[in-house]
Amino acid sequence: MGSGKNARNNSKGSGNGSGSCLPGEAKKILKSLASRWGDKIMDEDDGGDALQVIPIKGAMTNEVYQIKWPTQQEYCSRKVIVRIYGEGVDVFFDRDDEIRTFEFMSKQGQGPLLLGRFPNGRVEEFIHARTLSASDLHDSDISALIAAKMKEFHDLDMPGPKKVLLNWLKAAKSMSPPEEAEAFRLDAMDKEISILEKTLSHNNQLIGFCHNDLQYGNIMIDETAKSITIIDYEYASYNHVAYDIANHFCEMAANYHTETPHILDYSKYPGLEDRQRFMRIYLSCSGNQPSDTEIRQLIEDVEKYTLASHLHWGLWGIISEHVNEIDFDYMEYARQRLQQYWLRKPELLGSFGATPGGVADGTLLST
Repeated sequence: MGSGKNARNNSKGSGNGSGSCLPGEAKKILKSLASRWGDKIMDEDDGGDALQVIPIKGAMTNEVYQIKWPTQQEYCSRKVIVRIYGEGVDVFFDRDDEIRTFEFMSKQGQGPLLLGRFPNGRVEEFIHARTLSASDLHDSDISALIAAKMKEFHDLDMPGPKKVLLNWLKAAKSMSPPEEAEAFRLDAMDKEISILEKTLSHNNQLIGFCHNDLQYGNIMIDETAKSITIIDYEYASYNHVAYDIANHFCEMAANYHTETPHILDYSKYPGLEDRQRFMRIYLSCSGNQPSDTEIRQLIEDVEKYTLASHLHWGLWGIISEHVNEIDFDYMEYARQRLQQYWLRKPELLGSFGATPGGVADGTLLST
């Protein structure tokens, strides 16, 4: 959410500050980079602080800052990104895996360069491109670029085990008090996950290296070159590509830069014509024109995988409420995602979507 489910909080300002908010290890890396590039950073010990620190709005998992300092050339400045990892969120992903992915993506020319690491964060190259806004996802030209970039991303031969998305149910259960677990029907989730595993898998499904969190804040566009860069790989793993596309479509309901960033509007979910256009572009990137049957099958798979997305990020919201101190209504976000799961399940899974006792409308999750 650009910062891996990060662009969801609107509480941070966009004003400038000094380097005093940065860890000492990060400052050392910045000074080393400046020296390598022929610049000099004046810090407090030298009687000043030439670092300009600009918080990037929307940090949800990490604190993210744009760092600027003057160069030897007049009116020019250097820019990098410093990312300080959030506390308690390692339950969601392995930081070492993320760094390996980051380095691999950099070598493939797919994202920013890793400029340095410190114990609780890293320094990244600043990409001279614009982060997408929520409305950009509904622009047909931009959506076409995203479809093509997703196919390129999915076709990457990422080294390492081809493990699929993690199941966060155990963590959610362990952190939730009884009344919360009951309200969110966590005891029923093992069965729901089993149903999804049985009904969503078939032999012809495409597996690829997936981003798994392709919301607008994790997509950047160079409007001159008309090129897309996907950033922030915390949740990236091998997965069914239908899940990645479904998750991207679900993110069209969100705008994380409002006064109520946790509120979702599913009327903004793409219509059939938009989904068909996306699938046609995605599949044609393989070099062959897809048949109507192929497009129809992928659309069907993607729609079913929206259920997995709702379940996945619903559990993420429950866990985040207990491990993250960022000002965001995680529980309301989780409620909306899980309510959407229960509402759509009967329609998308047919007889498999029947809920014991006839409760399929998400009423237990309503406020």
